[in-house]
Amino acid sequence: MRRIPPATLFGVPSYDDQQHRYETSWLLPPPILACLRGLIALYIFATIITIWAYDGSRGDRDAIGQSFSYFTWLTFWGLGFYFVFATLHTALYARTGRSVLLDRWPRALRALHALLYATITTYPFLVTIVYWGILFKPPWFAEIFGAWSNISQHGLNSLYAILEIILPATAPHPWIFIPFLILILLFYLCVAYITYSTEGFYTYSFLDPGSHGQKSGTVTGYCFGILAAILVIFVLSWLAIRLRVWLTRDGIKRSRFDTGLDRNNLHVAGMQQVSDGGEFETKTSV
Repeated sequence: MRRIPPATLFGVPSYDDQQHRYETSWLLPPPILACLRGLIALYIFATIITIWAYDGSRGDRDAIGQSFSYFTWLTFWGLGFYFVFATLHTALYARTGRSVLLDRWPRALRALHALLYATITTYPFLVTIVYWGILFKPPWFAEIFGAWSNISQHGLNSLYAILEIILPATAPHPWIFIPFLILILLFYLCVAYITYSTEGFYTYSFLDPGSHGQKSGTVTGYCFGILAAILVIFVLSWLAIRLRVWLTRDGIKRSRFDTGLDRNNLHVAGMQQVSDGGEFETKTSV
């Protein structure tokens, strides 16, 4: 049986990035896409700094350090860093017509970038559903700042994920990402209970088994519910990207500096990828 290279399973070819899926859109030219991603990255980090400054000004400096124990904050940081790198990739492609960084990165690092894209198009929806469906208790926030910060982290986060599903020319996620998404959630569960052991509080109330473990069955139910939710979200995200690819006929708006000369060898490279045991789509659109 032919062995399939691990990086191939992540949809990462062995040759240079000639389709530029992570830097392009079917709708927006690369310079506009770079600006949009840059604005989102700027807003995310401005939000983080503003919330920290607000907490510090009110004498709640401990909240800044404790924020790293919350899945909401971790996914928000993930969104921010994704959009920083996405902006950089797109801007460099718009300026040169090449995948300047992705072409130089090893396949393992490019595979991690693909996994990062899968996380930012799945986890934000989980955060939004859990917060507004389980954690939020009426009435509405008494302070405007509280309303703004929670909408930014538990509402706009899903909007950013939707934009990254709809606008780019990315391909559907490889199915092998599912166990990695589950593993990350398990790692976070460890973080939550380490936080309780060291700091004395539960990041989320539904993780509290009670003083004598009487609610352990409820905690288990919530954990399996979240597991089921991430599987459903992954499938829906995959289907949405697949539908977008089909409706747009896999079209890509390329940089004016992308001469297409490198794509003359695309078919040959694709055949080589298949010979390595993987699959590669040779169709390109301009």
